[in-house]
Amino acid sequence: MRTITVELGERSYPIIIKGGLLSEIGERMKDLGFRGKAAVVTNTLVGGLYGEELLKSLKEAGFSPFVITLPDGEEYKTIEVATTVYDGLIDNRMERSSPIIALGGGVIGDMAGFVAATYLRGVPYIQAPTTLLAQVDSSVGGKTAVNHPKGKNLIGAFYQPRAVFIDPQVLKSLDIREVRAGLAEVIKYGVIWDEEFFAFLEKNSSALLDIGAELTKAIERSCEIKAEVVGADETEQGVRSFLNLGHTFGHAIEALSGYGTFKHGEAVATGMALAARLSVDLGLCEDSVARSIKGLITSVGLPTEPPEFSAEQWIESMRLDKKVTAGAIWFVLIKRLGTVNLQEVGERVLKEFFARL
Repeated sequence: MRTITVELGERSYPIIIKGGLLSEIGERMKDLGFRGKAAVVTNTLVGGLYGEELLKSLKEAGFSPFVITLPDGEEYKTIEVATTVYDGLIDNRMERSSPIIALGGGVIGDMAGFVAATYLRGVPYIQAPTTLLAQVDSSVGGKTAVNHPKGKNLIGAFYQPRAVFIDPQVLKSLDIREVRAGLAEVIKYGVIWDEEFFAFLEKNSSALLDIGAELTKAIERSCEIKAEVVGADETEQGVRSFLNLGHTFGHAIEALSGYGTFKHGEAVATGMALAARLSVDLGLCEDSVARSIKGLITSVGLPTEPPEFSAEQWIESMRLDKKVTAGAIWFVLIKRLGTVNLQEVGERVLKEFFARL
């Protein structure tokens, strides 16, 4: 078992990583001081796989749990679908001290967190992520949101969970596409923060797909980095913005293609490759760095080339990015492996870049 703490003063919380942890969640929540009712928010797929195991754990620990099941897919990450979660909480008379448990991937975690942040002006919630992407990224840090048709995660709040329970064994039920999508965020940590970690990923790129010891090590190091970044900059005023490497491009790809066409990790992987190319074009890093990043992304089976959009489509979508300030579009760009910065890029430069794609 590995425990990593997100240091946020009185709001600090543990990330616990352990095989078989799902069956222990009830007792661990009791240890955190929770009692009584608990709402499990999940989707049709994950609920069928792991819902009974979690409910059994909660009941054995003395909880009175109930389940709110949502459709599976990014296209359902909307305010309309979130309303069905509010309905379930109200119908079951959830109180301010009653916890919500997010059992699922990033969509479920984001939506359950958003509802927790806003129901009764804030109720506690627990993350129990079941995808690799959620385990290494979205479950940690308190970003909660729903999508808007014009942009991803435009409606949300910073609201930290009380704990994150990560069971790597549940990843064995994922199809290979989901595992690869999660590895995009793992690669991101090496690029932005830790060159040695990037080298570890290069060395073990094939083994990472086997859901074994190497992947568990990658999950642990990813969570360590995420916890360090969030502890230093909870609301993304500085270094936390580095976690958005590839996301300005990636969110545009998702929005322009229609949510659900590309998995988030696939779009981010392509976005990282584009950010590396743009960094080279701007003279910020060596071409060898961009080649290494593209090589690692390709080696785990992720895309590096975007769909065909016009420069105008790219820029119009990017204008809705959360990092836009006074109309300027900002990107996380790469200096070298392990070192990045946030930089404004003008429309003329972007149009020329997109013309060369």
